[in-house]
Amino acid sequence: MRYAGKAFLIRAMAKLIHDEGIGLDVVSEGELYTALSAGFPPSDIEMNGNAKSRREIQYSVDSGVGRIIVDHPDELKTIEEYAEKAGRVQRVMIRVAPGVDAHTHKYIATGSTDSKFGVPADSREGSMLTEAIRFARTCPHIDMTGLHFHVGSQLFETEDFTKSVEVILRLMKSLKDNLNFTTHELNMGGGFGAVINPSIPAMKSEFYTEPMMKTLVDGCKSYGLEIPCAILEPGRWIISEAGITLYTVENVRELPEITYIAVNGGMSDNPRYALYQAEYNAVKIDDVDGEIYRPSNGGKVSIVGKCCESGDILIDDAEIQRVKAGDVIALYNTGAYTFSMSSTYNCLPRPAVVFVENGEAKVVAERQSLEDIIRGQSV
Repeated sequence: MRYAGKAFLIRAMAKLIHDEGIGLDVVSEGELYTALSAGFPPSDIEMNGNAKSRREIQYSVDSGVGRIIVDHPDELKTIEEYAEKAGRVQRVMIRVAPGVDAHTHKYIATGSTDSKFGVPADSREGSMLTEAIRFARTCPHIDMTGLHFHVGSQLFETEDFTKSVEVILRLMKSLKDNLNFTTHELNMGGGFGAVINPSIPAMKSEFYTEPMMKTLVDGCKSYGLEIPCAILEPGRWIISEAGITLYTVENVRELPEITYIAVNGGMSDNPRYALYQAEYNAVKIDDVDGEIYRPSNGGKVSIVGKCCESGDILIDDAEIQRVKAGDVIALYNTGAYTFSMSSTYNCLPRPAVVFVENGEAKVVAERQSLEDIIRGQSV
């Protein structure tokens, strides 16, 4: 298993993942640098991403990453160039788009034929995929170990996963028959759905993995194929529920048709509602079991941020206890794609990150200072 670092990656998280015996998937030189600075073994890291720069590829090769996930055939030339200079053989996998339209928001669906990610799963003669495999075989410093796919995120059913595996099985069979290419490794991505309400139990990994593995094993036996080493790379599913964001209420604005609860953060620290209408639940921390506030005007309650955007919304239609200025509220399930997506929009400092275990708290990422915001700037 490899943790998808894009969900949430700071040095303390990299160390935690390594301590748990899990590999790491990174998508930029910054993520790679973060992991290496925490002592993460490069051999347990894979470099992914759809638009890798030459510098990122060189950094990956020179660092000794275990795999580079090739997203475009042109990357192979650059990998061969830098692997030759480094005097090493770089293992790679090629990412394919299985052509499955996942049942999720279009911004987090990644497996369709018109996706910006990967090479179409087309094994016909002269296709982008077959030409890439042929070229890789001419490169003495490249070892293509297998295939990678990722169908999408926040999937709560297994159908999209098993459909994708079926597509890849047919592709594996065709590549074996026509190019004598054996898929020794198959990375099936992540995308397991993370619940938004802590009162609802999360799906166990077996809910997803057992149907996928059964489809893979049965298919390989049916097609007479070697069963590849199967790899998964969940991110959100691992970290989402572990995260809670605390906000201070700055004011409550009761209007004729809506009540706004404005807090001291917003889209600068969590842009996910603005991006793709991500859903959250919130509570007043000192009254978690209290009665839900129902405005006398019958309108909805929205929790909004302090950024100068009408779209700066955290929860559009919230169910939360009555609050006032100075109260602290908690948003559940903010461990994934919040801190990693945060910015200094409106010159707002990024919040701190605190790890809590067995009642003990430790600051693992300090709150940004005003000096941090202007660091590196000149006049």
